[in-house]
Amino acid sequence: MNAVNEIKGLLFEELELIVRTTSNLIRRIEQDQWEYKPTDQMRTLRELVEHLVAIPSVDLLILKENPQEVIRQLESEISALSAPEELIEQMTSGLDDLKDYMQGLSDKDFLQKKTTPFYLEHGSVQAKWLIEIATHAQHHRSQLFT
Repeated sequence: MNAVNEIKGLLFEELELIVRTTSNLIRRIEQDQWEYKPTDQMRTLRELVEHLVAIPSVDLLILKENPQEVIRQLESEISALSAPEELIEQMTSGLDDLKDYMQGLSDKDFLQKKTTPFYLEHGSVQAKWLIEIATHAQHHRSQLFT
């Protein structure tokens, strides 16, 4: 196995753990807890879960340089999901799509191809995007756990 595939494998192993543990946390949320908001400045539990669930799919669209309207449409579709298992399936399928995209990149593209999101002036290479997605998901999973 080459080093690039090992790095991808380790990052996806971490993302799979995040999805698995997030799924377990979502299943523990009681119906009357979804609108809980720790402070006025924070998201409700429902909003946090929606954001966390959307990370693999939305970040994939962003790194592929989709326009803001496409991103907002997917976020709206995710907000319309109501059952915990639907949210879990969204996160799982988003991770599968992200894996397919990253595994389809050549080593050179993974390490050197830059893409620029609609909200920044500069781009990042695909490897950095994958690291960012893992840390982004891990951050919000820890919020959900807390």
